[in-house]
Amino acid sequence: MPLVATRYTDPIGMRSAGACALFSLLCTAPGPAVAADPGGTTLYYSVDWRLIRAGSAKLVIPSKGPVSLTLESVGLVSKLYKVDDRYTATHDAGFCATSATMLSSEGKRRRETKVTFDRERKKASYLEKDLVKNANVRVDEIDVPACVQDIIGGLMQLRTMKIDVGHSGQIPMSDGKKFAQVRLEAQAREELKTTAGTFKTIRYEAFLFGGVIYQRPARVFVWVSDDARRVPVQIRVRLQLAIGTITLSLEKEDHT
Repeated sequence: MPLVATRYTDPIGMRSAGACALFSLLCTAPGPAVAADPGGTTLYYSVDWRLIRAGSAKLVIPSKGPVSLTLESVGLVSKLYKVDDRYTATHDAGFCATSATMLSSEGKRRRETKVTFDRERKKASYLEKDLVKNANVRVDEIDVPACVQDIIGGLMQLRTMKIDVGHSGQIPMSDGKKFAQVRLEAQAREELKTTAGTFKTIRYEAFLFGGVIYQRPARVFVWVSDDARRVPVQIRVRLQLAIGTITLSLEKEDHT
């Protein structure tokens, strides 16, 4: 799901907000509330910032094995601040995270982040390296429950949860540096139109920011199709006014 200070060098805030919150943001096997696909699924999203096409995202959910997510800047934004982030995560049954790896190429910054979740010891180990300087940036280990979701596993867990509008639930989540019971609030039923079609959805807010998992102030909304498949149709991150809003909208689906 790496998803920062008051001063920014990247024009759209994708350096920290994009990689984690947006995908901040799906596991390898669907739960009982999600209609299973016979094979793998790939979801393609447009990434828009201030009415500008800023990037693209691709989420690959194989029938078995690790999930992968890529986020790339495009067009003018890419010329100003190129982003190429690649995230891979593995899970046990129940969306329990076992490992997560993030390769970040953002402007002149090159980072590799690895998180290992030890379910027996109930620990999450975090290692972040600066690939330009070939040096460790941060090494950490924290206590977590035996089953905890990374940012993508948390999104998949949301797909399986039946939370009525006006009610809320919780998901145990960790980025390897912090752990929290993240509150999810089902706020409204809305119809959304994207290039992939028109969807009846439920809008959720995930309370990840403001020191819960990520420090910066922001709000995250996820629109999930209100049907058996529970497809993440749209994800929106509202950041400070200086940065604005980043929106991922579903463009197409591939099934194998």
